[in-house]
Amino acid sequence: MLPVLKASVHDVRYFAALLRGVNFVNRATITVTKEGFIAVVEEARTLLGTAYIFSDVFDEYEYNSESPSSTQDSVDDEDADNTAFEVPLNTLIECLNIFGTAGGANYNAAGSGRHTRWKKVGDNDDGDDGDDDDGGRGRMQQFFGGSSEKRTGMRMSYAGAGYPLTLLLAEDSTGPTTTCEISTYDAEPHLELPFDLEKMVLKIILKSEWLRDALSELDPSCEKLTFIGNPPSREDPSEKQKTKSRAGLKPMLRIQATGTFGSTEMDYPNDRDVLETFDCAQTISFSYRFAHISRTLRALQSSTKTSLRIDDEGLLSLQFLMPSPSPKLGKRDETPAAFIEFRCLALDEE
Repeated sequence: MLPVLKASVHDVRYFAALLRGVNFVNRATITVTKEGFIAVVEEARTLLGTAYIFSDVFDEYEYNSESPSSTQDSVDDEDADNTAFEVPLNTLIECLNIFGTAGGANYNAAGSGRHTRWKKVGDNDDGDDGDDDDGGRGRMQQFFGGSSEKRTGMRMSYAGAGYPLTLLLAEDSTGPTTTCEISTYDAEPHLELPFDLEKMVLKIILKSEWLRDALSELDPSCEKLTFIGNPPSREDPSEKQKTKSRAGLKPMLRIQATGTFGSTEMDYPNDRDVLETFDCAQTISFSYRFAHISRTLRALQSSTKTSLRIDDEGLLSLQFLMPSPSPKLGKRDETPAAFIEFRCLALDEE
């Protein structure tokens, strides 16, 4: 019987960083498809965190449906062709870091200004050429070059419902290997927070560092975070009047943090270098629990761009584009290697 999922990667740091971005609740729902898999966590029926990990993240990725159907040509069947299970996320991340080379310190966010180029393993499309005399180690040889850089290679498999998620991990082709079997559970229904684009009242795209710097400076004792959007001014002042006119303009985006010891306001300038995209037809203001927004910081710190959207009921969507560690992952501009999304319900302040 073919395993439902078989995937491998020569360096687990990127994969671990994506999972770590939504690691604020221990139990995660994993949905596996041919395109990749999705890890979903939720908190307090208010916050939903989703990591979209496409198959390009892996060197090898194979999905076999648990329930083959004779009507596979049907579009409906293709859309429903997935396998879902729950897994303890903390345990999975700890297993990936079992050799101590997949921790957060080893993963450099693209926006940090300190880049480390990860060395590419030579392309080898035929993974069956290598001898399998070493038993379980087998094709792990292809994931390691002559580099002295410490990294962990992984082969992951899942046989189906009732079976564990199995990880075969090794630091190099000649060193020790470790097999981890992580218990899986039946997937339970999770929070659904659909975002209707037709009801969107605010859309902003900006470099993640602009939002990261603002949120990381806030006092952890803050209780509430408010996003205020104002339509851009239609005025086009001359160079002589520009400074004077801007002084009286409302900022297109203001973030207001409120806590026991007062409030803090952060205004974003009406500058396309800061706010790359800004769509707002009328003034809006929605507040969120700061404890929920702070859950996004880990993913935000590892991302390059942020899309912030709010609908007319205050549902907040934060999408973080995660930097690709190797050139092959960014080969299709329309399909990023991975991104993380958070959706959060607004506070009812009436």
